[in-house]
Amino acid sequence: MKYPKNSLAQTVIQLCKTKQIKHIIISPGSRNAPLTIGFTSNPFFECYSIVDERCAAFFALGIAQQLDEPVALICTSGSALLNYYPAIAEAFYSDIPLVVLSADRPKHLVGIGDGQTINQENVFANHILYSANLKESEQNCNEEDINEAFNIAIGQKGPVHVNIPFAEPLYEFVDEPLVHPKGIEFNADLVEVEDLTKYGSIWYNAKRKLVLVGTNPPNDIEQYYLDELACDGSVIVFTETTSNLHHDNFFPSIDKIIAPLNTSEFEKLQPDIVLTFGGLIVSKKVKAFLREFKPKHHWHVDSKKANDTFFILSKHFKCPVNSFFKAFLNNYESTQSDYFNYWNTIKQARHQKHADYLGKIPFSDLVVFETILKSIPNNSMLQLSNSATVRYAQLFNLNKTLKVFCNRGTSGIDGSTSTAIGAATVFEEQTVFITGDLSFFYDSNALWNNYIPKNFRIIVINNGGGGIFRILPGNKNTEKFDTFFETNHQLSAKQLCEMYGFEYSCAKDLTQINTILKTYYNESNTPKLLEIITPTKVNDGVLLNYFKNLV
Repeated sequence: MKYPKNSLAQTVIQLCKTKQIKHIIISPGSRNAPLTIGFTSNPFFECYSIVDERCAAFFALGIAQQLDEPVALICTSGSALLNYYPAIAEAFYSDIPLVVLSADRPKHLVGIGDGQTINQENVFANHILYSANLKESEQNCNEEDINEAFNIAIGQKGPVHVNIPFAEPLYEFVDEPLVHPKGIEFNADLVEVEDLTKYGSIWYNAKRKLVLVGTNPPNDIEQYYLDELACDGSVIVFTETTSNLHHDNFFPSIDKIIAPLNTSEFEKLQPDIVLTFGGLIVSKKVKAFLREFKPKHHWHVDSKKANDTFFILSKHFKCPVNSFFKAFLNNYESTQSDYFNYWNTIKQARHQKHADYLGKIPFSDLVVFETILKSIPNNSMLQLSNSATVRYAQLFNLNKTLKVFCNRGTSGIDGSTSTAIGAATVFEEQTVFITGDLSFFYDSNALWNNYIPKNFRIIVINNGGGGIFRILPGNKNTEKFDTFFETNHQLSAKQLCEMYGFEYSCAKDLTQINTILKTYYNESNTPKLLEIITPTKVNDGVLLNYFKNLV
């Protein structure tokens, strides 16, 4: 087996193996050659070559999202490193473990005008859990720094950065290791749940309790606790599409409940307590509601952090959600209240209004989402891009067997395709990725990838621009709006599919969509992409009238 002659590279590689960091995403370059030689020569590691560093970082994010373990990124020096930043920020806010291993020039060659050289130390300072800036001749300190970085990525679930200076020559290798670094064992702190007696009393005496769940991994919360909440008449549970939580008594499609409410109805919905867990919330409507009609208490459960989203956060329970519920719901008793029954009646009425409206509207984005969301095979992973895509998905009750993901840490459109492809490489069942046209074309380099599974499916909703901007207040019928906000275009995904070996289909009406979907998810020799063309200037009116028709 080949080892890079550089001792720093050997140290990093051996400690990656010690920490079981197996998946390595490499963007080609010269300064990172010692790392590339070492990782690709060692059969322990699963190495991927992704040319575009921004795509590489989101690809790694998708793998780490699925495995819930650190994935390493390797790049050369200079601006290559900066292209990781969007994915680093997403990982930071979504608690996804990434390990960035950046090659750098030796310190005496930085700041003197050498090519491909920038100030790389602490470059991610505002969005990183730990930065290790290694030194060429300080083996013991380097080992400590690397161990610390890797342990933080594992224990705190987030991105870390190890910056590694390499002097030339870069391509030399040896047959035996020159260093034998020791891994410092990671010891997770034991979290003891505090005495919850006081909070249990407040909870029991409250007649209106709202549980609001944001982004949450599938199968993460024990069903017993969900059943307990679902059977309490004083509790309503609002779940988002990305929560991956289901119960007949829960309230998915939050905006269907909230959008038509008047002031007196908001007052009836106003809770005494809001209990939140999971990641960031998609629904702007529920955030606006709770900021205006504030509860007496907002409690958040998370081992790591709590956002004061509604400007009334009163308690952060720093423990895992299951541990909290195990202690909190011990000897649980329901509270007598008509809170659930009242709003459950509203929910059923909204569901009927939803169905009635969908039955009479013209072909549009809303019709398309209803059709394709129903078509996805059981047990698939559903990856959603941001902006309009995830918001449309929020309006429908999804198949309970689907595992749903979306980059909601920063809510950017920039790396959704790359994330979905990365996730698909380590997911055994089929992955379906639904995206808007701007997000898809923005991240089109994601398809420059040799690891896309044959059963990977992309559905692009092409409405000719950023359709979500049409539902926002303001004058839409101007040339400047078309160009600078909506970004009108006539692009098609067909040529990209030809370039990258995707089977391409296009549909322009509901009949064509249904015909294609009959066989779309079947086994194939290549991944597939379905592009659905929808009417640009119909979609906004249909969506705005949707909320009016829920009353």
